[in-house]
Amino acid sequence: MKELLDSVVEEFRDIWRNGRVATYIPELARACPDAVGLAVCDLGSGLYTAGDWNYPFTMQSVSKIVSLALALTVCGEDTVFSSVGMDPLADPFNSIMRLEMDAPHRPHNPLINSGAIVVLSLLPWTKSSERFTAVSDLAARMAGKPSVAMNSAVYISEKETSDRNRALAWFLKSVGNLHGDIEDILDAYFRQCSLETTCADLAVIGATLAADGRNPVTGEQVLTPRVARVVRTIMATCGMYDGSGEFAVSVGIPAKSGVGGGIAAAVPGMMGIGTCGPALDSRGNSVAGLAMMKKLSEVLNLRIY
Repeated sequence: MKELLDSVVEEFRDIWRNGRVATYIPELARACPDAVGLAVCDLGSGLYTAGDWNYPFTMQSVSKIVSLALALTVCGEDTVFSSVGMDPLADPFNSIMRLEMDAPHRPHNPLINSGAIVVLSLLPWTKSSERFTAVSDLAARMAGKPSVAMNSAVYISEKETSDRNRALAWFLKSVGNLHGDIEDILDAYFRQCSLETTCADLAVIGATLAADGRNPVTGEQVLTPRVARVVRTIMATCGMYDGSGEFAVSVGIPAKSGVGGGIAAAVPGMMGIGTCGPALDSRGNSVAGLAMMKKLSEVLNLRIY
């Protein structure tokens, strides 16, 4: 496995030139565009890494699978999916257009920005710090680590420039689909997106989902099998922004991307995969991550649909 990962990284080492780092959050523009990392957490044989596997970046939208898993655990499926839908969206992840046009004006799924904000609002804590602590604690357990740190510079940068997310939140509140203190909920959202990670962490998170909620590194049953399966399913249909359908056809495994450059994937019963590549395509997906995921799927015959 190690030799395969090394060869895949080498094959796609220069593909970053086809993308650009995110700049709409100013601090993300400081990312190293040519970083390319790959990790696989095999449920039977452990963790394998290659390239810039230890390069730190922020989870951004990958964190949404953690907050979704938390909400499903503490609130239940009925509560979550009465507030957000389960359907993919062909619009950008921060679009307000479809939210405004389609009654009953609830987010189409929990993995777009509006959906993730609603999911956080459902958690039974009243303070931003409490919501964030619950999300970060679960992220650490899924990654098999004592804790997961927040990148303060990215958090501040997000908080200072997130007018679009504020617009989404205030619109949701205006139609009765978001309850609570808007700035407090958004603060927890900015903090969760700023959780720092590596592609090795994402591989273990993916493996925890692939193993029906059992972390293969620590042995802890972090999530119920039902919650893990629901999260994997939403990843499969909605995890790659408005490129989810294309990814399903070309790669064929549940995955979630983030504009920090990470992708976490879960191959049920087999492995978790984590990739890092801050240079993004026009949809916000890592160009190196997409290429490496496709290659691994082809070589290892990972496709599940």
